[in-house]
Amino acid sequence: MANTEVEFCGLNFKNPMVVASIEPTNSPDLIKQCFDAGAGGAIVKTLTDIEDMAQLTQNSKYSVMNAQGNIIHGKPARDFVFYSRSGYASTAYKDWIPYLKECQAYGAERDAHLIGSVGAKEISGWRDISRTIEDCGLPMVELNFGCPHPAMMPGVHGGSMIGQDPDMAAEVTRQVAEVVDIPIVVKLTPDQADPVAIAHAVKGAGAAAVTATNRYTGFAIDIDTATPQIGGPAGIGGTWTKPLSLRWVHRIHQEIGMPVAGSNGIFDHRDAIEFIMAGAGVVQIGSVLMIKGIKWLTKVIEGMERFMDEKGYHDVRAMHGIASARAAGDYSEQFARGRRYAAIDHGACKNPTCTVCIQMCFYEALSQADGKVDMHPESCIGCELCYDVCPFGAIAMAETTPAQHAAGYYDIPEGIFETDKFTTRRNNPESIDG
Repeated sequence: MANTEVEFCGLNFKNPMVVASIEPTNSPDLIKQCFDAGAGGAIVKTLTDIEDMAQLTQNSKYSVMNAQGNIIHGKPARDFVFYSRSGYASTAYKDWIPYLKECQAYGAERDAHLIGSVGAKEISGWRDISRTIEDCGLPMVELNFGCPHPAMMPGVHGGSMIGQDPDMAAEVTRQVAEVVDIPIVVKLTPDQADPVAIAHAVKGAGAAAVTATNRYTGFAIDIDTATPQIGGPAGIGGTWTKPLSLRWVHRIHQEIGMPVAGSNGIFDHRDAIEFIMAGAGVVQIGSVLMIKGIKWLTKVIEGMERFMDEKGYHDVRAMHGIASARAAGDYSEQFARGRRYAAIDHGACKNPTCTVCIQMCFYEALSQADGKVDMHPESCIGCELCYDVCPFGAIAMAETTPAQHAAGYYDIPEGIFETDKFTTRRNNPESIDG
């Protein structure tokens, strides 16, 4: 069986699946359930001295929607949208002290780690709560600079408000680094133009890693009642956010090289593996546990193990960052890569009954001819749209050879703009059968 152990900021995790700071970690019993389900780690729901943020948790609202924005009444689909409003830990942080010790010991017995999370009013609070977490024996602390909710609470300054200001984020990180020796992880907000800039700032101030990312701030509407879902703006996540989150994991991994915890967009093991291949050292899983239950975590871990065995990955390190390393650094690298063209398997093609590829080819490389799809390689730029939309697997993308370029297959002329793109000839409706 594949080895799922990972090293992250000097800590060894039995697997990279860490339960995020969320409702399933808002009580000692639930934290223990996370460890029993196989979590490599769990982050306690953000400990705070902000009374309003504890009160917000006691007034939480949740809306689980499908891709059309309608409430899911029943089993949630993979493309769920999780729209919610919740605060920090509903128990005072000092009252957590015996339970932090207890849960850390419980996790250690199962080869797992309990990680602290902090969100405070003032610098003194960030320092005190972080120090309390270390004193309780927890081996790591996450500073919550990503929570979207403080910005919607009068008089509360924290979360994503700090995470949007590099100087402030760096100062809070620096102050915490002065009083603790355990690794500091900073949770980033996507509600700003450049989370990479924040990652740069907090790394210089003493952060060992960042979490990319917390949830967005959104606004969802029920058009049948003409009212906002759950009353107004709220945090929003779900699998639809995954490519957005992966962008920041990839960029921070490539540009800064600091450890990254991937978060925001995970449903199953395939999503978790995408984060690892983008450069995440560990993966935080949260929202899906609230709609599938904590036992879903076991399925995710087992799915990862099965995938690794099937694909021949002996350990997680073999997957780490491999997709990120293969990505074009900028578009000039993409332009320099070998061109491709569409090749039609007429045996699998269902033309003339199906004409979807012709309708979707906006480069006039495909046309209708004598009951089949005709290919015009001199016009095919290798965009892959026809390959994506073909429902029968009848199109493959082939590498264009120098001999084919010489024979007239499409190639980009240097320094010349195209001048013959103003008349549609082949894929207008009158020319397509079916």
